[in-house]
Amino acid sequence: MISRTISNKVNELLGKYPIVSITGPRQSGKTTLTRMLRPDYQYVSLENPSDRLFAQQDPVGFLETYQNGVILDEVQYVPELFSYLQVYTDARQRMGEYILTGSQNFLLMEKITQSLAGRVAIFNLLPFAIEELNGSPYLTDDWESQLIQGFYPRKLVNNISPEDFYDSYLQTYIERDVRQVKNILNLDLFQRFIRLLAGRIGQLFNQNSLGVELGLDNKTINAWMSVLETSFVAYRLNPYFENFSKRLVSTPKVYFYDTGLAAHLLGIRTTEELNVHFAKGNLFENLVITELMKKSLNQGKRPQFYFWRDTAQHEIDLLVQNGVQLEAIEIKSGKTIQPDFFKGLNYLKKINPATNTHVIYGGDQFQKRSDATVYGFNQLTKINF
Repeated sequence: MISRTISNKVNELLGKYPIVSITGPRQSGKTTLTRMLRPDYQYVSLENPSDRLFAQQDPVGFLETYQNGVILDEVQYVPELFSYLQVYTDARQRMGEYILTGSQNFLLMEKITQSLAGRVAIFNLLPFAIEELNGSPYLTDDWESQLIQGFYPRKLVNNISPEDFYDSYLQTYIERDVRQVKNILNLDLFQRFIRLLAGRIGQLFNQNSLGVELGLDNKTINAWMSVLETSFVAYRLNPYFENFSKRLVSTPKVYFYDTGLAAHLLGIRTTEELNVHFAKGNLFENLVITELMKKSLNQGKRPQFYFWRDTAQHEIDLLVQNGVQLEAIEIKSGKTIQPDFFKGLNYLKKINPATNTHVIYGGDQFQKRSDATVYGFNQLTKINF
């Protein structure tokens, strides 16, 4: 069994909070993680109709039955429980008594904010990180193959082909999660929206363009994007808020939490197809940003990730606010270091000299240069900021 990096921080905070919450995409390994961390805890899945009915109709009896070490899986199905959890954990003051999991971040976080603020440690578990796969048979020799394979535990461990896994994943996701979060009547149109969004990875989130192609208004497009965000399918990377005395682009960019799903949506099945695809560079950018995000989340930190672009088209792919320090990262899929890799970084250094600058590229060299530190993709796991 592959050890999850997040385990250390979860274990630590189970000793300091009465409740720990772990959210993440379906099949990211939440249940496996919690049962591995606390094999002696009672386990209750609230996707099970009978357990859900018990919790809904008799929350007091449910919490009297399940206490002093319980994993409540997909707890967002029974929002009635949260106010009772507040009362019971306040009265008992037992640290680590409940572990809550859920695959609908907004629904779960809304209830936590309302009822459990200050009583719960919150974590996000994404699919496997590359550093977790090191030394395992599930890590490929090249980033192109890994990008296409994706990182979902069940897919990798059971050696399920991308076509079989992602077709089923999409079908399950659309029929279950989408209906739960929002009453979308035309699911075929929603699936087309996801595919169009995949073609815009690394691009600005243009609601007008999407709306024209789908025949929908901006309000609906924004609502559908929120559905993808709350269920950990896609996310928006916001522009950096600092002005640097220039006019800035204020529209976020779009990325997916799993590049295997994104490649599947784009019809990419082989590395040969990836290498000639128009989205190759943006998919690599997506891969790097999400891997750095996993590193931060697995340490229990909230990623402060942004991009930067001014109206003159000067751009930095990723800015990381690391305490008071700003880390600027240019991401290039090419395997040979080129002078233009440093163009945006050099521009930013002129207007903000205190910024640390880095390049992550598709090759394998590490270089400590005067204008930036260069990391080949195989050094990605060594980056720590």
